[in-house]
Amino acid sequence: MSALRSAVASTGRRARYADIFPWVTSPFIVGAPMRVMAGPNLALAVSRAGGLGFMGPGAKAQDTAVDLAKVKEILESQCTNDEKLFAAFQSTKRLPVGVGFQLWNGDLPSATSAVQEYQPCAAWLFAPRNGQEELDEWAVKLREASPGIQIWIQVGTIREGAEAASSAHRPDVLVIQGAEAGGHGRAKDGLGLIALLPEAADRLRESGIPVIAAGGIADGRGVAAALSLGASGIALGTRFLASNEARISKGYQNEVVRATEAAHSTARTHLYNHLRGTFGWPEHWSPRGITNMSWQDHIAGVPFDELKQRHDVAQESGDKGWGPEGRLATYAGAGIGLIHSVEPAGVLVQRLQNEAKEILSGLAH
Repeated sequence: MSALRSAVASTGRRARYADIFPWVTSPFIVGAPMRVMAGPNLALAVSRAGGLGFMGPGAKAQDTAVDLAKVKEILESQCTNDEKLFAAFQSTKRLPVGVGFQLWNGDLPSATSAVQEYQPCAAWLFAPRNGQEELDEWAVKLREASPGIQIWIQVGTIREGAEAASSAHRPDVLVIQGAEAGGHGRAKDGLGLIALLPEAADRLRESGIPVIAAGGIADGRGVAAALSLGASGIALGTRFLASNEARISKGYQNEVVRATEAAHSTARTHLYNHLRGTFGWPEHWSPRGITNMSWQDHIAGVPFDELKQRHDVAQESGDKGWGPEGRLATYAGAGIGLIHSVEPAGVLVQRLQNEAKEILSGLAH
């Protein structure tokens, strides 16, 4: 049994994450590993504020090692006064950030090499083409490369969670992603977090595997609700897109802040993947994105080749390529209507924690 699962078993369904990640504070806030956009600065900012920041996969497999090297550089040059964070790095010899891997097109040798060299504290695995067998292969190789690394697996259905929990190479943490999420999620059998999470928590309780909630959470109310539904921590992606440290184009970020009413302004579709030249995603996953002229023209029946041409022209227009009249991919979750400003990631972590504690304290009276 891993140290984290042992801590959970001894303290009930609330994981004692501080036993494994000594710098974290409660409630446990996690920065999701958004591809490219969650880089070294964002991951470290979340961890410095008492959460756990994950870096996302880069545009190329070798980007993981480059980003981890940058984390180490920043940590050693700028974070020596962060007593808990730097002390944890010195004592464990592990970087106080996690790293995410997208398995269906990931490069396992490159991933294991980066993890072995730089020793991040956790690895978040997602989107295998071949199900649990592929997740097991990655878990085994990463644990061989870095004994003691925390393996997190993201799932979107009860069945996926049960398969992971019963595996011989089961994860240390399961991230339960609701259909509200902006990242790639279950296209046809996804379920909203308010129904998915408590059933998952019930099914997984005996396994001792901590559950992290993800999907549509953007403020302290969502954090408090997820904790009440059985989560021991909360992962946010879209909310951190509107942070100073996100590695994101300004036009994209402005659209995350501007957009509201996700039921009318977002859709799950592979259209934007294909316009960007990304093909091969397993069909049972698709991303949620803010709709724009590419989507409107697609619905109107404009042929893909013409959509692609218009998209590529928009790509040359800089920040004007985003927005209602734009055509570029704007992946974002259903919580966009709760995001009204761009702020430092550390400020967001602490406000989310304070809001959630105030709500939960108020409900106790």
